[in-house]
Amino acid sequence: MTYAITASDTETYSVADIETVMRRFSADIVMIATSSAAITEAKARDYAHDAELLAKAGYLEAVDLTLLCGGVEVNASRYEVNTSSGELTLSRPGGVLWPRVASPEFRIVLYYTDAYSEAAREQMRRKLKIGWVPSSADTTHSTLTQTGGRDYASNGWGLRRKDYGT
Repeated sequence: MTYAITASDTETYSVADIETVMRRFSADIVMIATSSAAITEAKARDYAHDAELLAKAGYLEAVDLTLLCGGVEVNASRYEVNTSSGELTLSRPGGVLWPRVASPEFRIVLYYTDAYSEAAREQMRRKLKIGWVPSSADTTHSTLTQTGGRDYASNGWGLRRKDYGT
């Protein structure tokens, strides 16, 4: 399947392009799970699975990952979907080794496109591994400092990762 970005844009991307980029996201979230011990590798793979399914369906706008200790943010990474990935520079996964903290909490918030209607949610619910619920979490990371990031892209589809730390 190929998606046209806009009527005037010549870039296109395929499901294979999304899969290529989401493999990098999956590698990142597994590294985060391993380094922080906030979640298991299996849980990280379940999160990655759901994000990829939503991305392939055109429903994913962003993913926000946060490590908290006692309710206080320690590290975060935000992945924003970019369908003009010619704007992105290509990077390898990595650079997301998070610290181990006492009583870690891991928060993942998904942001959806407007296309993710109630009917689409119902259809996707059977395919998702996580029982996603609405969130009102503040993901501005105002208590953290942006520390860098990476871009992952394949043809016209990509993710821009922004990293935050203390």
